[in-house]
Amino acid sequence: MNYLLKNGILHTAVTEQPFFADILLDGGKISAISPDILPPEGCRVIDAAGLSVYPGFIDAHCHTGLDGCGIGYEGQDYNEYNDPVTPQLRAEDGINPFDPAFREAVKAGVTCIGTGPGSSNAIGGTFIAMKTVGKRVDRMIVSAPVAMKCAFGENPKRCYEKKGITSRMTNASLIREALSRAQQYRDKKRAAAGDPEKMPAYDAKCEALLPVLEGKLPLKAHAHQANDLFTALRIAREYGLSITLEHVTEGHLIPEELAAEGVPLAVGPTLTHPSKFELQNRCWDTPAVLAKAGCQVSIITDAPVIPQQYLTLCAGLAMKAGLPEYDALRSVTIHPALHLGIADRVGSLEPGKDADLVLCEGSPFSLEGRIRRVFVNGIPVED
Repeated sequence: MNYLLKNGILHTAVTEQPFFADILLDGGKISAISPDILPPEGCRVIDAAGLSVYPGFIDAHCHTGLDGCGIGYEGQDYNEYNDPVTPQLRAEDGINPFDPAFREAVKAGVTCIGTGPGSSNAIGGTFIAMKTVGKRVDRMIVSAPVAMKCAFGENPKRCYEKKGITSRMTNASLIREALSRAQQYRDKKRAAAGDPEKMPAYDAKCEALLPVLEGKLPLKAHAHQANDLFTALRIAREYGLSITLEHVTEGHLIPEELAAEGVPLAVGPTLTHPSKFELQNRCWDTPAVLAKAGCQVSIITDAPVIPQQYLTLCAGLAMKAGLPEYDALRSVTIHPALHLGIADRVGSLEPGKDADLVLCEGSPFSLEGRIRRVFVNGIPVED
């Protein structure tokens, strides 16, 4: 079924001013955006008069599908506690598409997420980008892998306190050690030139890190404190790696430094109590301060830390603290798409992109806003 949305107010995330236009959905893609589009034969017409049309919202950093809604140990698969360095782990091997959190997310207009391992490990494994509708993870994936998770600060120290990590220095050294071993493994493979007798013994950890060393896969670095952010950047520069910074709780203390680095920033979760020391400077000002400095800011829930259906509420609270509305929109649409490397598919209302749309009465960034319809891949999933 093709759909034509008529008379909506389009918030494209790539043009600052909203405008009235029709939008044609064909074959799961946005086919055309223009005033007064004539409906093709067999097309279902939906009157969107009085409604605002947004791109599907995107959460660049969460653990949805791996946490089982936080209902006991049996449902939790997002942290591996037996080994602090596990780059060989893949998110898709643990995700449960029937986790009720997916249903709650899409009802709130969150149509795409970056999900993967938690932050117990110095290196935790790969993240994927996926849609929030489906029964089989393989068919929900937009891109996999999209990043290699690593972590700095309190979490690895706490989780591995009795297994070898009691300081930030040890944690950083484990990451360097894994990267250096992967470099040696890569060099031996290159020197072997395909000769099986000269090839090094297969090493799953080193194999998983090769795309990172080649710049094909960014590190996704969990870091709250400013010093941890700088350590993550230091290691990335030492090894010539691509990197995104996740959480960035103290980013407002170092905006000029982060702007000069030019790396994507995912800020949050902020709708929480400062539950540990490294969150003591948590505040809603961070997205606005970083955006003003010229940084690419995505707002995240870190679900289930914050339930994913409150993603746009978090953007609204950042607006209350000074983030302009257009930046708030981009922080949950095009910026997380760029952050995850999937902006060719999602993140804005443009012809050729996936037909992931949210029709809202009022603003999705206010408590008064009401989502009336959600499309994923051109199919309506919520009325």
